[in-house]
Amino acid sequence: MFYSPVITNGSEAAASDKLHLFKYVEDSEQYKLMTFESHGGYKAWKKVLTEMQPQQVIDEVKNSGLRGRGGAGFPTGMKWGFVPKDSSKPRYLCCNADESEPGTCKDRVLMERDPHGVIEGMAIGAYAIGCHTMFIYIRGEFNHCIDRMEQAVEEAYAKGHLGKNIHGSGYDLDMIVHTGGGAYICGEETALLNSLEGERGMSRIRPPFPAIEGLYACPTIVNNVESLAAVPHIINRGAEWYRTLGTEKSAGTKLFSLSGHVKRPGNYEVELGFSLKKLLYDPAYGGGILGDKKLKGVIPGGASTPFLTPEMIDVNLDYESLTAVGSMLGSGAVIVFDEDTCIVWVIQKLIQFFKHESCGKCTPCREGTGWLKQIIDRIEAGGGQPGDIEKIEEICGNILGRTICPLGDAAVMPIQSSIRLWREEWQYHIEHGKCMVKTEFPFK
Repeated sequence: MFYSPVITNGSEAAASDKLHLFKYVEDSEQYKLMTFESHGGYKAWKKVLTEMQPQQVIDEVKNSGLRGRGGAGFPTGMKWGFVPKDSSKPRYLCCNADESEPGTCKDRVLMERDPHGVIEGMAIGAYAIGCHTMFIYIRGEFNHCIDRMEQAVEEAYAKGHLGKNIHGSGYDLDMIVHTGGGAYICGEETALLNSLEGERGMSRIRPPFPAIEGLYACPTIVNNVESLAAVPHIINRGAEWYRTLGTEKSAGTKLFSLSGHVKRPGNYEVELGFSLKKLLYDPAYGGGILGDKKLKGVIPGGASTPFLTPEMIDVNLDYESLTAVGSMLGSGAVIVFDEDTCIVWVIQKLIQFFKHESCGKCTPCREGTGWLKQIIDRIEAGGGQPGDIEKIEEICGNILGRTICPLGDAAVMPIQSSIRLWREEWQYHIEHGKCMVKTEFPFK
């Protein structure tokens, strides 16, 4: 199901004023250019072309406090500012729409229901860095997103929002929709760039960073769909307005994908700093645990982030608060598990995914995820042995921080946190050869 409430703090009008990314996504015609323009679409793009210099755009986004919504949380305006101004090479902007983090399904909503909003944000970002060719790299399985984006790009060209001498400004900008091959690793920006160049999707050693030497060895900025979709709203309403949303260090709203054992799963736009407990239990949001069971654990930021227990969910959803309790905001995918979920079983599914998606470039990740899968498969099948937990911890320690890209870290952080929080359940599984609880998933 799909929901799009926002934290209210007062009247419905105030709530509507704060909601911007999902403001019109329930309008079935919003994907069409005419409807998008009737809601103020491309107004920010025209403002940028006629009233602002590139550095002014960068400064406005920097002052807004917008941070990358793909998982890393790096300040967007600061990232744009890294592009060298004296380079004679072409500059490129790539929108990362390879939404592959398990539990995450927010970017696809923006592409399917408000594709012109994504294009407008990309265009403004391209203008800010002096780019004349931009790409959107879409996950290969997202056929509907690909169709919608291609249709929207055609409409934008036909109306003069893309192409040559846009709106008489003398600025040229082309956009290319590129379909990925469904590889999780290509959600990492340098692997994405390799894939765009026709190479195998493998992460690059940094430095040099993409802003200096990215696509075709030229200065390149890679931003997430949600990050870029927020930019037109910042340009239209100003950095000061955006900073009124969220917290001092985590400004703006964030899209959260709520899934698992909750009564009302879906995508929600709320201010950063919103209560995780409220997101799970408030009738306007998650509505509580499915079947009125007890909560066992939550992954707050996608499959690659550490777990939280029921005692830890009275925390705000922002970068700093989740870091303080030992987890991460990540991509905003909140995955919920009830009391009848075997943690060892959950970890088995996660390590199977990460082992499969490892590109194989780094030995610790390539070999380590395979070893972890073998041991955890054996424990889940009832063949656990004394010392297995310690062996898993040792392997995780030899992967963490020892790979070129974060996939290795992503694979082991949930495992480490599950052992730290539910060690007795791992021990029970090894000693008794079965789950401590009955996992009631039909696809087990």
